[in-house]
Amino acid sequence: MNLTLGRGARLTAVAAALVTATALATPSAGADTADTARATTAELARASEAVLDADVPGTAWYTDAESGRLVVTADSTVPAAELARLKKAAGNKAGAVEIKRTPGKLNKLIAGGQAIYAGGGGRCSLGFNVRSRSGAYYALTAGHCTDIAGAWYTNSSQTSPLGSRAGSSFPGNDYGIIRLSSSSLADGRVYLYNGGYRDITSAGNAYVGQTVQRSGSTTGLHSGRVTGLNATVNYGGGDVVRGLIQTNVCAEPGDSGGALFAGSTALGLTSGGSGNCRSGGTTFFQPVTEALNAYGVSVF
Repeated sequence: MNLTLGRGARLTAVAAALVTATALATPSAGADTADTARATTAELARASEAVLDADVPGTAWYTDAESGRLVVTADSTVPAAELARLKKAAGNKAGAVEIKRTPGKLNKLIAGGQAIYAGGGGRCSLGFNVRSRSGAYYALTAGHCTDIAGAWYTNSSQTSPLGSRAGSSFPGNDYGIIRLSSSSLADGRVYLYNGGYRDITSAGNAYVGQTVQRSGSTTGLHSGRVTGLNATVNYGGGDVVRGLIQTNVCAEPGDSGGALFAGSTALGLTSGGSGNCRSGGTTFFQPVTEALNAYGVSVF
C-alpha cells in the first residue's frame, strides 16, 4: 500500500497492513451451538477465564451479554476432544459456551506483504501515522511486528530509514509504535487501493454490527462488519491477546498491522485471524484507542 511522504512522494505500505499468516475466514453457518442456557455477566467472566486457563491454541472468544453466551471460535487445527475439554472447563456454565468453527489456522499475520522492513530481516506494514503533543511524529503497527526489530526501513535493501521502535506491547496487547526519522514521512491518510486516500481525522471505539473497512497491502481494501468486542485470542506458544475487535472482514498474509476504520475514524490495527479473501475471513484487531492512550499520541 502507498503512503505519501509529506503529502508528496509515496511511501510503499503505510496506512495498510502487516505481515504473515494464514488469514481469515468466517465461522461456518453450521457451527456447533450451545443449548439455551443463559449466563450472567459475572458467570460469563468466570467462564472466559476458565477457557483461558484451558489454554487451547487456535481459539478465540468473547462474551455476548445480550444472549448470555460465551462465543468461542475455533480454527481447523483444534480437535473435537480439545473443544470438549474447553467446554468442560466452563463447569456448570458449559451450556452457555457456543462453539463456532472457522477454516484455516489462527495466526499473527507476521510475514509477507508490501510494507516496511525490519532491520535484520522481516517486513510488516503500518496502520496509522500519529503525532505526540510535543509535535513528534510516529507510526502505529502491531506489537508482534515491533517486537522483532528496533530499526525500520521503507525499502527491502534497508537504505531508506523509516524510524526506530519507541514502544512495543505484545502479547497481552498487540500494538507498537515507531518514531519516524523525518516528519516528511508522516501522512494521516489511509490508501484505498483505487488511487485514492481516506483522510483519518479521529479515532473511536468499534461497536457490534458496525460496517468497517480494512486496508492491507496483500488484498487491498475490504469491507465487513464487527461481530464481537473484547475478544481474547490464543495464538499458541503463550501468545494470548485480550480486548480485541472481532470482524468478518477477510485478510491474507501481508495484511497484518493494517488499518481498520469506518469513514474518517480510525478503529484498529490488524492482529491476526484465519481464512482468505476467496472464502471469507475472521479477523481480530487491536483497538487503536488503547494504543493512542498508552503512547499519548493522536491521529491527525
